[in-house]
Amino acid sequence: MTSSKETRLTRWFGRRPWRTVLRLGSIALGVGATGWLLTVLWPEPDRVAKDGSDNRDALTSLAPFPSAPVTVLVVGIDANQLGEPSNQAAPLGRANADALMLFRISADEPLQVLQIPSELAVQLPGNEPPTSLSSLWQSGGVALLNDAIQDILGSTQQSPQRYVVMPRMALRTVVNGLGDLDLILNQIYERNDKSQGYSINLQAGRQRLNGEEAEQFARYRQTPLDNANRRTRQQSLILALLEQLKDSSVIATLPSLVNRLESELDTNLSRPEQLSLAVALMASPPPARITQVPLAKREGNQILRQVKPGQTLPLWPQD
Repeated sequence: MTSSKETRLTRWFGRRPWRTVLRLGSIALGVGATGWLLTVLWPEPDRVAKDGSDNRDALTSLAPFPSAPVTVLVVGIDANQLGEPSNQAAPLGRANADALMLFRISADEPLQVLQIPSELAVQLPGNEPPTSLSSLWQSGGVALLNDAIQDILGSTQQSPQRYVVMPRMALRTVVNGLGDLDLILNQIYERNDKSQGYSINLQAGRQRLNGEEAEQFARYRQTPLDNANRRTRQQSLILALLEQLKDSSVIATLPSLVNRLESELDTNLSRPEQLSLAVALMASPPPARITQVPLAKREGNQILRQVKPGQTLPLWPQD
């Protein structure tokens, strides 16, 4: 039997809340101390995967493949640019972490993506009531988000070695840099919200989306509770981006695209590391696997959600 206090802590903040409290208290120290470690984790440039194909040779001429899978935390924030005081989105205010994903990238394995619902409830020590995972971006940035995510997943063995923070402008730049995305839309998307500067008008059927249209599609929610369907749409975008990236014609454009993104992203990936992961994605075998943290059934119109009970930890095991 467990006490009601223990049950509450497990329900809201993972199975080892004492560890989380200690880690949250040392966020700033952890960010600085891991700098040297991160340089050790990245493989040496000459450790290139061996393959006889001309395509792989062309890719490795641009950058070497990572010698081991690399896990990256991708944080999509709802502001147009980094550092903006207002997100010009709904709800209006400071930027939130609108999309949270872990990417596991390897040249020799299919891409694996885990979507982490931003509306998951978390209970910070000393704070009442619970808050959303997305709002942790405002108070603790990447470090706090990463700690909370690892407690939700129930594992620290697969903590991401790298992170990328992507505002809306960066998404537009990526899509426009790679070329329009080919998607099949199963419905009409129409909305005009002047308060957010948001407008979408996409017809059903096969469409080619440019950067602005891809951003509109990624942001679209029919209601404030429509996060699950928005994540499904974001899955479609990820697969379309991967398909476009695998076109050999984009190889020559990758260096200039990485240069353009330098001022638009916040990341601890160096330029050579970004190119290395890009060519690894291009070489990765299909099919990509996208999963998400399972949620408990919604009760009424609740916005904050909980992980579906009875899950086996860790929630994202690596094969």
